[in-house]
Amino acid sequence: MIYVLNSMIFIFMFFSGLMAFSSKRKHLLLMLLSLEFIILALYMLMFMYLSMLDYEFYFSLMFITFCVCESVLGLSILVSLIRTHGNDFYFSMNLLC
Repeated sequence: MIYVLNSMIFIFMFFSGLMAFSSKRKHLLLMLLSLEFIILALYMLMFMYLSMLDYEFYFSLMFITFCVCESVLGLSILVSLIRTHGNDFYFSMNLLC
């Protein structure tokens, strides 16, 4: 019963993250936050299934390490974009310059 409730929470978190990602497609910081929310939902699902099957959690440690590296890369791109263009909206970037 508890696994069904956790699965429903995962589905709600995942699809709300996808909706936020698709609705805020012009603002880079909100896109990065919604991606982190989706990653958190996937981590919760993976941790739940690994604990249900009594496996080791080494894979979840590797997953969270790669997710942290991905988020640091996204934030560094965001900082460089703000330094060059002044904000993080896509419509202010000119590809011809």
